[in-house]
Amino acid sequence: MAVQVIDKGTIRGRRGKALHLGKGQALKLINTHGHQVVDTWAFNPDDVREYLSLEHTRPIIGKIYAEKGDTLYTNKRRPILFMEEDTSNEKHDTLIAACDIYRYNLLGCKDYHDNCTDNLRAAMRQIGIDEVECPSPLNLWMCIPITPNGEVVWAQPSLKEGDYIVLRAAMDCIVAMSCCPQDMVDIHGKGAKPTDVSYETLS
Repeated sequence: MAVQVIDKGTIRGRRGKALHLGKGQALKLINTHGHQVVDTWAFNPDDVREYLSLEHTRPIIGKIYAEKGDTLYTNKRRPILFMEEDTSNEKHDTLIAACDIYRYNLLGCKDYHDNCTDNLRAAMRQIGIDEVECPSPLNLWMCIPITPNGEVVWAQPSLKEGDYIVLRAAMDCIVAMSCCPQDMVDIHGKGAKPTDVSYETLS
């Protein structure tokens, strides 16, 4: 059966979006401008206390980066998403927590700053879920190399306009995304500022 586009849209820069995927459906996330990092989470819609857990995924896949062909697991060690396609060949980060108001305070921000933690909660409220944990996200297109002596490096992704990733649902789930608002650390590449990305839901 040919893959069909069920829905499509845009996630605005510095904002978030949450949507439902049925088992077997997929999310195609398109890096429209070729530099945007997207924090990504997945939850069991019947019990959001079960969620995509990178702490549980890493020992199962045996590595610290998520790549094309990897299955991602929940905190109950059940498959929730499969990384089916990835045109960027990036090693997507699984280590760095979502940015929040405390992170920006540490960076010297005196006023409120948009952040991925608040974007997650706002996106979930838009689909009727008021209380949700903010697990460590899958940081799509975020380049965080680890040096041989264990140091974490804040690098820049090597992307091109239109690079995309396809995440296939291994169970009914809610996928939430945040176009990371980070503009105080250069993670988007070459001084690029946060911007929008496009998405499609696929059969």
